[in-house]
Amino acid sequence: MTEGGDGTDLKRSGTERSYAWSPMTLADADVVHDSSPTEDAEAWLGGQDRFVTRHIGPDAAEMRHMLDALGVDSLDELMRQAVPDAIRLERDLQLDGLEEGLSEPAALARLKEMMSKNTVRRSLIGMGYADTITPAVIQRNVLENPGWYTAYTPYQAEISQGRLEALLLFQQMVADLTGLPLANSSLLDEATAAAEAMAMAKSLKGKKANTFVVAADCHPQTLGVVSTRARSMGIDLRVTDVTKDVDLEGVFGVLVQYPATDGAIRDYGELAEAVHEAGGLMIAATDLVACTLITPPGEWGADIAVGNAQRFGVPLGFGGPHAAFMSCREEYARRMPGRLVGVSKDAHGDTAFRLTLQTREQHIRREKATSNICTAQVLLAVMNAMYAVYHGPDGLRRIAGRVRALTSALSAGMQRLGHVVSGGPVFDTVTIEPQGLPVEGILAAASAEGFNLRDFGDGRVGITLDEKSDADEVRRLIECFAGGSTFRLNVAELAAESMRAVPLGWAERKSEFLSHPSFNKHHSEHGLTRYLWRLQGKDLSLVHGMIALGSCTMKLNATSEMLPVSWPEVGSLHPFVPAEQASGYDAMCSDLRSWLGEITGLPSVSLQPNAGSQGEYAGLLAIKRYHEAQGDDARDVCLIPDSAHGTNPASAVIAGMKVVVVKTRGNGDVDLDDLVKKADANEGKVAAMMLTYPSTHGVFEAHVKQLCDAVHDRGGLVYMDGANMNAQVGLCRPGDFGADVCHLNLHKTFCIPHGGGGPGMGPICATLELGGYLPGSPLDTGAYPVSSAPVGSASILTISWMYLAMTGPRGLRRASEVAILNANYMAKRLDGHFDVLFVGDNNRVAHEFVIDCRPFDKSAGVTVEDVAKRLIDYGFHAPTMSWPVAGTLMIEPTESEDLEELDRFCDAMIAIRKEIAMVERGEWPRDDHPLEHAPHTAAAVSAKAWNRPYSREIAAFPSEATRRNKFWPAIGRIDNVFGDRNLVCSCPPIEDFA
Repeated sequence: MTEGGDGTDLKRSGTERSYAWSPMTLADADVVHDSSPTEDAEAWLGGQDRFVTRHIGPDAAEMRHMLDALGVDSLDELMRQAVPDAIRLERDLQLDGLEEGLSEPAALARLKEMMSKNTVRRSLIGMGYADTITPAVIQRNVLENPGWYTAYTPYQAEISQGRLEALLLFQQMVADLTGLPLANSSLLDEATAAAEAMAMAKSLKGKKANTFVVAADCHPQTLGVVSTRARSMGIDLRVTDVTKDVDLEGVFGVLVQYPATDGAIRDYGELAEAVHEAGGLMIAATDLVACTLITPPGEWGADIAVGNAQRFGVPLGFGGPHAAFMSCREEYARRMPGRLVGVSKDAHGDTAFRLTLQTREQHIRREKATSNICTAQVLLAVMNAMYAVYHGPDGLRRIAGRVRALTSALSAGMQRLGHVVSGGPVFDTVTIEPQGLPVEGILAAASAEGFNLRDFGDGRVGITLDEKSDADEVRRLIECFAGGSTFRLNVAELAAESMRAVPLGWAERKSEFLSHPSFNKHHSEHGLTRYLWRLQGKDLSLVHGMIALGSCTMKLNATSEMLPVSWPEVGSLHPFVPAEQASGYDAMCSDLRSWLGEITGLPSVSLQPNAGSQGEYAGLLAIKRYHEAQGDDARDVCLIPDSAHGTNPASAVIAGMKVVVVKTRGNGDVDLDDLVKKADANEGKVAAMMLTYPSTHGVFEAHVKQLCDAVHDRGGLVYMDGANMNAQVGLCRPGDFGADVCHLNLHKTFCIPHGGGGPGMGPICATLELGGYLPGSPLDTGAYPVSSAPVGSASILTISWMYLAMTGPRGLRRASEVAILNANYMAKRLDGHFDVLFVGDNNRVAHEFVIDCRPFDKSAGVTVEDVAKRLIDYGFHAPTMSWPVAGTLMIEPTESEDLEELDRFCDAMIAIRKEIAMVERGEWPRDDHPLEHAPHTAAAVSAKAWNRPYSREIAAFPSEATRRNKFWPAIGRIDNVFGDRNLVCSCPPIEDFA
């Protein structure tokens, strides 16, 4: 029997609570469906299986039990207490085409019909995207495996060793292939990685130089995104032909594409020397597959390399998600954006992996940050790393060599037809100037053969071959340029002839790569499958239990939502195919824009930002551009509460704004008086206020309208951080209470999985007035694009479409209500054992709450980290630790967890509180107790020697639940200080694991 927060047994109707399944009764129907008995009876008789009952964890009886524990009669009464009346939405959402949620089969059928309107062709467009073969063993065991895609960012290293090892392999792979010693564990896409590299170079070189040179033959989407960042940061951007003399006066960095967007492989060694002599940094956007054959950038003088690892086994997906990369020289480690996996040791002295330098950049620099990146593309980076493991260095060389041979044959064939092709060595791309034939006719002939080629728009046609290309494809492509004439050709002979005529020569790679044993032993399917499962077994994910991370919303990622990601008509489209070939995507995105606009009350929607941080940046850019269009160029101040996430001020800085910090009151609310004071002190300069709602303290602030009005009265606009939207959907709308623009974390509220640290999506919703300032085409440098592809990571938008279509308007509201119910129930149970720091006017929390662990440091020498690590012994990932208040835990259960799981977590926390009490009473020494030594590994508790003042059983099996189902941490307590002082971010020798 489970105890409540006051120590009393929680019962209903005099009987002990049972978790056995029982059918819903009509008397309970109003709790779940909010419909009349007649309507509900019709639904039962119709046999329609409702997805919302699968998504929402508690059944009717469990909801009734929690409501009774809270002393309220209904969910509506609880909502009246938690959500201020002034902002309540007193009607159902009106989602076009969705009166009710669809069943899972019906939603899959509707989406299948929609996406079948896409035309899947062989897209040989290039521009940094190439088709690839995803090994089935990686598709099934990583991409489609909830053990990998439902895990959280590996901040808790002890239960993330599998992902950390895979990410370390990704870093090693990138470092080896680019010829630079240090790589991060992925970025969002190639274009934003280039923009990050520019900002990094600017930060390293200081204020003296302010010009950044970009080669004109970089990919056009990279030019677009870099241009956006340069304008917002006040950088003088110069796009030029770098093969000619370049004026390097006042230049802090130069970016080149290697190979270039037209396929040319150019020697940039002399340019790199000149850039260094001028005091700048050399940046190369490169191709990892090409780097298996050609001299890596680090060997000819590049200081930073960026690019996209997509062709290492990740589908095109109409633009994403894909793992970008960045590598650099070791001395730049502390300025490199993104996450960095390092090698440390645990409490037993064993090798252990962790995210290193975790508190850098936006979290501590905040208003001085040069990057707002707080995420990665972990799931995709794992796929990339395992692709390299599966093929090994020899396999990668074979793939690259075959692509180059076919490209050489294609080039020779075009020349035989009399066409002009780009000179010099090639890897995968041929650029052709047709002679005697119109480009339109050639493109039409190629289209008739099922090919998409690249039209440069200046009389040139580009063809990029890939892993799926073969000799027959090359023959058919040459015939498209033959103008109907017949001829005989031998592709093998053409390849040999061309490669003899134009060898790689100076560009040929001489150095070895991927020599680490992990890249040279798992080449069989048995071998890779077992390796993947060994890694997966070291990580705790949602398949093991609740991950109650405040602000992170780790909810159900339903299988039916995930299935479409693997459909060919979803994954096989190049992001720059002709518009008519992507009509399915267009229809799906139209639905999402309409639905998200209605949910937020902000009708102008951009789906381009591919992370929450990108959404923040795009939203603030829209605000800044709007003010400039009104002639208010002086408006550059952004008011931000001191409780805001570090990305908020970082985003404001890179959007070209000055940050003014607003105080937060003791109850967690934004201080309205201080807001007015700071706004008035910056009269005529206030551009925006950034606001998280519900607050970062887990409360619906009753005066939110007054906050928004105060900013609007002073000519500013309101940006809402949508991290906590899971408490609002169907209950209130940001646009109704004063927000002008907000971003939405689709990987939180709208069910895209966290992927162990990515992918995500961060679309923005805005007023009609701001609609014209949202990001435009990435191929247009004047359109302020923020990511490489038109709709960011398009393929995973299908997940959110499925969630919204299946849940429906009333189901979405019910999901928000149950998320709030679950949080309030847990807060009630834990109150009395822990102090709940922040509550609303009616003593209610929103969908998350903060408990205080600071008193235990004084009373028992127990820190919040000790509590977090002890939770691992109980089988749980710790809640969000020390944010927004140091020494606290922020707990968010979501609506997807049932009563048994909520109680299992509460029981664990209450048991840990009792353990702390034993230390307080002196029953265990302050420096030798279970929390001090947590987490306990199997090796530690099974060792011959055991000299702890507590038993092995208390260490390893502290609850009945752990006796039934134990998750063992792979390592003991990580040594963070050792890791930061001894920075190692490449794979250790295999002997270290012995």
